Amino acid sequence: MALIPRILQTWRAPGAAVRGMASLSEAGLLALLLGTMAVYFVAQWPAHARAAALDPSVPLDARLGGALLATLFMMPLIVMAVAAVAQLVARAFGLRLDGRASRLALVWALAAVAPVMLLQGLTMGFVGPGPAVAAVNLLAGGAFLVFWISGLRALSQQRQPA
Repeated sequence: MALIPRILQTWRAPGAAVRGMASLSEAGLLALLLGTMAVYFVAQWPAHARAAALDPSVPLDARLGGALLATLFMMPLIVMAVAAVAQLVARAFGLRLDGRASRLALVWALAAVAPVMLLQGLTMGFVGPGPAVAAVNLLAGGAFLVFWISGLRALSQQRQPA
């Protein structure tokens, strides 16, 4: 299944969508993570453009350079570390979850929330801080948690003996 239909499937049945990606290779998972972080970087542009227009002491290029460093270079490392901690926590709760499944659940949750992150960036850039951005942030955060937890549960159930 292609990426966009799988993202749409995730919004209806997150566990089934991530289970369908269980055969994704490690290289594919890393490519998905980097592609997702690239989308997140693009999503930040309107907010940085607004901030640069309101406060020209930090130019847009500097803001985008910092966002590029954080999003494309630091976030993948943080995501991998969080996935490792999630695996340990899942094992502490008795779930059979390996590192690859933990990484897949987290990366897929981030990828599935990417359209809402694009909306958040547009809202922040055009409307600015306020209730609209808070509502979109709440939607993005809630969806991310639901997708991540559903993915962890689906992939840990898949690994349990029958």
